[in-house]
Amino acid sequence: MRTDDFDYYLPEELIAQTPLEKRDESRLLILDKNTGNIEHKHFYDIIDYLNKDDVLVINDSKVIPARIIGIKEETGAVIEILMLKNKVDDEWECLCKPAKRVSVGTTIKFSNRLSAICIDVKDEGIRYFKFIYNGILMEILDELGEMPLPPYIHEKLKDKDRYQTVYAKNIGSAAAPTAGLHFTNELLDKIKEKGIKVVSITLHVGLGTFRPVNVEDVTKHKMHSEFYSMSKEVAEVLNNAKTNGNKIISVGTTSTRTLETIYTKYNTFTECSGYTDIFIYPGYKFKAINSLITNFHLPKSTLIMLVSALAGKENIMNAYKIAVENKYRFFSFGDAMFIKE
Repeated sequence: MRTDDFDYYLPEELIAQTPLEKRDESRLLILDKNTGNIEHKHFYDIIDYLNKDDVLVINDSKVIPARIIGIKEETGAVIEILMLKNKVDDEWECLCKPAKRVSVGTTIKFSNRLSAICIDVKDEGIRYFKFIYNGILMEILDELGEMPLPPYIHEKLKDKDRYQTVYAKNIGSAAAPTAGLHFTNELLDKIKEKGIKVVSITLHVGLGTFRPVNVEDVTKHKMHSEFYSMSKEVAEVLNNAKTNGNKIISVGTTSTRTLETIYTKYNTFTECSGYTDIFIYPGYKFKAINSLITNFHLPKSTLIMLVSALAGKENIMNAYKIAVENKYRFFSFGDAMFIKE
């Protein structure tokens, strides 16, 4: 299986640069994973495809305003840091630019209240920093930091909250779980009123989101690990759904990877937390989920491989071709797809 097998043509003008004014008015492509049939709807129509006692699983991770720019104390060079993962206490794994200017012992000053010392050097621009600050780190980042928008978004984000889901709660992601950006509180209330259970899990989105697949052979790609957790209460709801034959619908690839990780490890859902580097590509047999709400993903990415594993590569490539022909908006602020049974 070659990485190039997951390539497709995308005109640049279809890459969404800004979110729609109303979250749930984005378009929604419905793909039947068994037949390949396609329907064109709007996101608020998703409620029509969910049934009483189905379980909708959302990722409640909250994005840190994790892109900060500082000055290297020794030389005055401008250094950009993207905070990826809190390892222990105030030590963070970060993506650094330009990384070659940062070695062990380098001090970067961001403001009078925040600085960082490099304590370890890794490959691919990764550095470990010890952060030194006066006050509460997350409050300082709220003042200094920018939302870590993907590099294909060139417009400035006017409202930071538009790169958060309405249910974001647990701080820790370096990127938004973007499938959830389409939900409004009103739509979620309607879904619950219909008798659909909505449960939260957490996966903090990390470096895997920023790293392209650089190997020709898909199976040789290594995923970076990301932290996940599931509560006892959520595990019980999911296990009951399995027992009673109700569908589990995952919101986003992050929720999917968490659910599949847990079910693969324990052969059930259970209260747990840990790190996952699960890589899902065609040939994978899904154990946890029935259906998936997702966005349109980058060519040759691990995410388009995951949806191809669920719906079949030919169905996905055809759906993407039709989405391009119908001028759907792509990627983080773009439109959505529902892969249904």
